[in-house]
Amino acid sequence: MSNGPSIVPMERVEQAIYLIRGQKVMLDRDLATLYGVETRVLNQAVTRNKNRFPSDFMFELTREEIMRISQFVISSETPDIKYSKRVLAFTEQGVAMLSGILKSERAIEVNIAIMRTFVKLRQILESNEELAKKLAELESKYDEQFRMVFEAIRELMIPLDPEKRAIGFHVREESPIYKVREI
Repeated sequence: MSNGPSIVPMERVEQAIYLIRGQKVMLDRDLATLYGVETRVLNQAVTRNKNRFPSDFMFELTREEIMRISQFVISSETPDIKYSKRVLAFTEQGVAMLSGILKSERAIEVNIAIMRTFVKLRQILESNEELAKKLAELESKYDEQFRMVFEAIRELMIPLDPEKRAIGFHVREESPIYKVREI
């Protein structure tokens, strides 16, 4: 295993993370593409190891969820998602569990890249929350003379108004720093 740059760019992993049912998940077909296997092969491995994937690790999408995703996913990698009979969504724990059933060298490296991306996401969200707390603490300590400074900082922390975004692919923002497509 190499210690050099990741086999999969972090940006590619970030693009494959969706917010579905309030959870950050990756779809079976995106994971299969990253692992370099067919979706069918990945799903067969999961089915053979079903007891490793409780509902908080993996769940099957409803037809409505699949149709909503198909409106956002316009890619040569997943051209038939709206025609798929079964689409599985894996939480961070489910992705980690996949490393136990997909044992190729590529699968190991891809899993490491995915775990690092999930950790980065968590750190970004936590740092945003910490920043808001620290700002509130500072605001309570200082008087009116810094009011304008605090208001300016709060303005910078507000996500952009979705109606003012440019034309093109749109995502809902969970954080002004990191975008996760919400389905």
